[in-house]
Amino acid sequence: MRHSSRALFTILLTLAGAVTGAAADENVARFYAGKKISILVGFGPGGSASLYATALSHHMGRFIPGAPTIIVQHMPGAGGLAVANHIANSAPADGTVFAITGRTASIEPLMGNSNAKFDGRKFNWIGSTNVENTTCLAWHTSGVKTLADVMQRELIIGGTGADATEVIFPKAINEVLGTKFKSVMGYPGSTEMDLAMERGELQGNCGLGWTVIKNRRKDWVKENKISILFQMALEKHVELPDVPLVLDYAKTKDDRFLFEFLFAPQKMGRPFFAPPDVPQERVEALRKAFSQTLKDTAFLLEAEKSGLEIQLVEGEEVQKIVGHMYDTPAVVLERVKRIAGH
Repeated sequence: MRHSSRALFTILLTLAGAVTGAAADENVARFYAGKKISILVGFGPGGSASLYATALSHHMGRFIPGAPTIIVQHMPGAGGLAVANHIANSAPADGTVFAITGRTASIEPLMGNSNAKFDGRKFNWIGSTNVENTTCLAWHTSGVKTLADVMQRELIIGGTGADATEVIFPKAINEVLGTKFKSVMGYPGSTEMDLAMERGELQGNCGLGWTVIKNRRKDWVKENKISILFQMALEKHVELPDVPLVLDYAKTKDDRFLFEFLFAPQKMGRPFFAPPDVPQERVEALRKAFSQTLKDTAFLLEAEKSGLEIQLVEGEEVQKIVGHMYDTPAVVLERVKRIAGH
């Protein structure tokens, strides 16, 4: 009798959940019907963030109850922070706007960046389209071929702003390993930095993911125009087993903690996030639609044609990663702030 009661209770709970879920879907569908969702990109057109957002916009609406139209808008500025500040403080918190910007934007407040007017934990993280292995590379005319080379001679690299990944990472590596990276800032995005390197204005780039290089810059690899000096991530990419992981060169436990904090966002390579206070049923609908889109055949075909590597990281997992970074010991954060100049 006891087992029968438990079984009945379980069935009733399941039915109640199904009814609640159906009601939530109906509410979401009523809200989104006939509406437009904007995906804001924190950089200019043509870069990786823009390409991922564009591919997502072509397909995700099919999986959101109410089938809203999705458009992409670019909001470059402050190394990607402008759009994060907008999402946190100005954008409608109703589920009609979400964004993508640099993966380290969420931790800028931890680094003492006064321009970051938000708490990364309060964003509603929708999910990430891939896991990123950022590389540091040198152009073939630079005379730099290896990590050891850049310890001996200066390498001029580009950046969007003082707080961007491609600037902070090499500054930290300069301190820990004694490398000689020099950053020139003010570029709108990766597209402009790529062109600057090709015309000899820059000598390298410490902010391009391997997937971007192999898919969008195949000629660089095929024609030996670049040397990949090292990877900046917590683990090596399976396709780059012979390229050093800079984390392995940490000299002390504190150095390793520093690198681990900086590279943790690589696990959420291209994260999309909505404003704080978006109704939870709409957050869940966006997360579910995001997940379904990244498994959709039509989306995957478009991503492949655009040279985009897809590795789904669910929104809940991204939320945990951000929360974990906010638990970083104060001594590590103080060192990061000093390196970043805050």
